[in-house]
Amino acid sequence: MESKIEEVFSAFGIEGEVKSYKIFHSGHINTTCLVTIEQDGKEKQLVMQKINSYVFKKPEEVMENISNVTNYIYAKLKENNQPTSRRVLRFKPGKEKKYFVVDSEGDYWRVYKFVDKSICFDATDDLVVLEETGKAFGEFQTLLADYTADSLNIIIPHFHNTPNRYKNFKQTLAEDPCDRAKYVQEEISEYLALEEIASRMYKMQKSGELPLRVTHNDTKCNNVLFDETTHKHICVIDLDTVMPGLVGFDFGDAMRFAGNTCVEDETDLSKVQLDLTKYEAFTKGFMAEVGSSLTTAEKGTLSLGAITMTIECGLRFLTDYIDGDNYFKISYSDHNLDRARCQLKLAQDMIKKYAQMQEIVAKYDIVKKV
Repeated sequence: MESKIEEVFSAFGIEGEVKSYKIFHSGHINTTCLVTIEQDGKEKQLVMQKINSYVFKKPEEVMENISNVTNYIYAKLKENNQPTSRRVLRFKPGKEKKYFVVDSEGDYWRVYKFVDKSICFDATDDLVVLEETGKAFGEFQTLLADYTADSLNIIIPHFHNTPNRYKNFKQTLAEDPCDRAKYVQEEISEYLALEEIASRMYKMQKSGELPLRVTHNDTKCNNVLFDETTHKHICVIDLDTVMPGLVGFDFGDAMRFAGNTCVEDETDLSKVQLDLTKYEAFTKGFMAEVGSSLTTAEKGTLSLGAITMTIECGLRFLTDYIDGDNYFKISYSDHNLDRARCQLKLAQDMIKKYAQMQEIVAKYDIVKKV
């Protein structure tokens, strides 16, 4: 690995002696390595990542989005006289002024400054951390409120095109390649009954009722850095899927993940429900930051976004189960089916609690003072 570090750092024009390195194994997509180098007698830490070009077919476009968005946030922080240290990832430009290099084996690499004294939480029940997670993603929206979203590259086409997800689902049902549909008729019927509500926000965007924003598209708490002492949020990370989208989808996916009382493949469905206390903690933080940067229609569809993302995710699990488990990794034969059932139960509970969810959003709909 040390020879690869030296090759990549040389391509970036980074000078200094490599003192040590540590490979992180927690990431599911990219290869990440923390490198300590010595420059002019001082130690410095940098993060070096290999971009998974199997998942991200156009790494150049991924890095164009990331560099443009992070540079914009950096400039916006300076413009607002806010500290920039640790508040946004700072990527190194290569010798050709691009924010990636290609090594001798054709792999794409990026390097950014390590954010010191920071930690991540894979999952948490800590309401303070959930509120700070909401603040982090709300701040992300506010800082990018004036960014022209449709100038970004589309990294994953039709990612949250819910009608298209239903189209694929129905096509898979018609083909039924593994003869599994007959075993899940109840689940099929219940997901089909949710098609209208799940497709509502996408149609609202197409009709002009909801604007496209710069969205993160993976709004889990483990994609936020927190101060290791105070647990206050520092900045949002893992920006590979940044692209145009609906803010309600970012809000909703966070709640699908963090608001569930169970893991996403819980088989005892009596345990599955939306924890309104967690929902309120995240919403409180999020709304404190977005202030006037969102439209009334956007704020009004945040709760619907949680329902939409839960249905869409569950539908993808069920589609994959019927198709023979080709997309999502599974640990046992009915894993995707259990995931689909869990998400269905969560979505149904959200629908029952929709009025309460809306009341919580309204409770914290306070315009942030500039």
